[in-house]
Amino acid sequence: MKKHPGHILVEKGMVDKGMLLNAIEQLDREEPKGKRRLPQILVEQFKADRDLVYQEVADYYAFRKIDVTMEEGVLNFVRKEIGALPAFIRDMILENHVLPFGIDPVRPGRLLVITPDPTKPEVSRIARAFPYQKYEVCYVPMTQWEELWKKVSIDRAVYKDKETMLRNESFVDDHEEDADQYEQALEEEITRSGLVDLVESIFVDAVRVGASDIHVIPRGDKVTEFHFRIDGKLTRWYTHNETRAEAVSAVVKDRAKNLDRFERNMAQDGFAQLSIDRKTIRFRLSVIPLVGKELKNKFESIVIRVLKEPSAGVQLDDLGFDSYSEGMMRKAISKPYGVIIVTGPTGSGKSTTLVACLKAVMDPALNIITVEDPVEFFIDGARQVKLNTKLDFEGALRAILRHDPDIVMVGEIRDKLSAEIAVKLANTGHLTLSTLHTNDAPSAVSRLYKMGIEPFLIAYSINMILAQRLIRRLCDRCKSPVAEPDIPMLKRLGMTEEEINNTVLYQPVGCIECIRGFKGRLAVHEALYFTNNLRRIILEAGDSVNEAAVRDEGLKNGMRTLRVNALELMKQGFTTAEEVATVTADDD
Repeated sequence: MKKHPGHILVEKGMVDKGMLLNAIEQLDREEPKGKRRLPQILVEQFKADRDLVYQEVADYYAFRKIDVTMEEGVLNFVRKEIGALPAFIRDMILENHVLPFGIDPVRPGRLLVITPDPTKPEVSRIARAFPYQKYEVCYVPMTQWEELWKKVSIDRAVYKDKETMLRNESFVDDHEEDADQYEQALEEEITRSGLVDLVESIFVDAVRVGASDIHVIPRGDKVTEFHFRIDGKLTRWYTHNETRAEAVSAVVKDRAKNLDRFERNMAQDGFAQLSIDRKTIRFRLSVIPLVGKELKNKFESIVIRVLKEPSAGVQLDDLGFDSYSEGMMRKAISKPYGVIIVTGPTGSGKSTTLVACLKAVMDPALNIITVEDPVEFFIDGARQVKLNTKLDFEGALRAILRHDPDIVMVGEIRDKLSAEIAVKLANTGHLTLSTLHTNDAPSAVSRLYKMGIEPFLIAYSINMILAQRLIRRLCDRCKSPVAEPDIPMLKRLGMTEEEINNTVLYQPVGCIECIRGFKGRLAVHEALYFTNNLRRIILEAGDSVNEAAVRDEGLKNGMRTLRVNALELMKQGFTTAEEVATVTADDD
């Protein structure tokens, strides 16, 4: 027969027999029954060693013991889980000494809940309040529990007597809430306002209308604007003025991983993944602190990039290349070595083009490695390296040189070091794809030169440079002809009188199928393929690369500029003259 835990305590010398009998008598006299249990009476009334008593009780009932760590990941997990609970549950957590600790590594999906007294019935009530179907109650000594609580919470005693606090009226608002009250007020506001449903509907709306980015912008104490970037243009989608801007930010950050909801003074990056319309959609979040008009405001700007997985399946045929650009791209990627660079501003589709190039040459016999930060698309058949605090860009590229690659995709050439490694990869027999931020293809050559790359390395390591832009496409359903074209503007764009007279121009109107007359975007390209003559021009560079000579040689070989390709789309009725002027620069 199994012994009572009280007898075990006596046998091990943790309490004497008289103390145990007195504690049992006290337990029988107490009303209401069950308010206190025997271990609690032994510790609180008879001064038995708390840790020894509860450790024995935990062993008796086979509760797992947890060794508490203070790693930042653990602290962030605890903060996030507590922050999502209603205020009365948080009070129960403190009163009953219960904390969520993490997910069981052996049994995924099971929450580990830690407490110094796992026999309390309130522990299970609190554990069921967390959004996990399964949980396990584990034992930790009180000292460890209190140390963890101090790390994840603000010491409430500091703010108990606000009247005695020293104040500097230049820096402290008389009505400023203390930190704990502030968080509690935010949580209560979130609970009663339905903010979670609002934020999730914003994510769904963004995906359904084809937005590439969601901007969450605080405009005042209780004013938050949601903007969508649709077809390259920011559009205000919704204004929320019913709850504090900080509450909105908290809910958005709660939707993502790697974001600390309680940190409002530093930039953060995180990611989220949702199933929307039976498709898995990933989101990349960037959070930066903002200055409000009043010091009590803790505003944050949040930008969310929508990463649609189907984009990773795009083919070269889908990118809208003109015949020359597509032919040169296919020729460049068919070579066993060399560098292919795609240039353009942020959001111009460079990564999508690189993925399409990789898919065009994908072969099980090839070792394809990508280095990206962040990884935007998952590419079947490629080994994708994610940079982190222990693996920086330089370290990843150097490691790749020893990893027997055939094809390497580098997310971005950002400095001399990354450029040198890309060139080294090309010169050692590897096909290398990367991006660069320049205005057009010829200027990418001078950019590499200014980085410090020798002209002969530029000339003989690069296969091709492709400049790319995205231009908004008119809605075919509602576009209408322009009655009186702006002749001077069209001439500035490079059109002749004859071309103007023979071209029907269109303008946006707007209907139920589009956003203000536009629906989708088209790519325009400028393909600079490296011929022997072009390599010679680069080799002869003195103090600087002659961009005009590089451009002229490209045009001689069949290159069409961004402006020319954009004008061709306009002549075909796909876009407007205003879009051409906005997206492309003069060719001269």
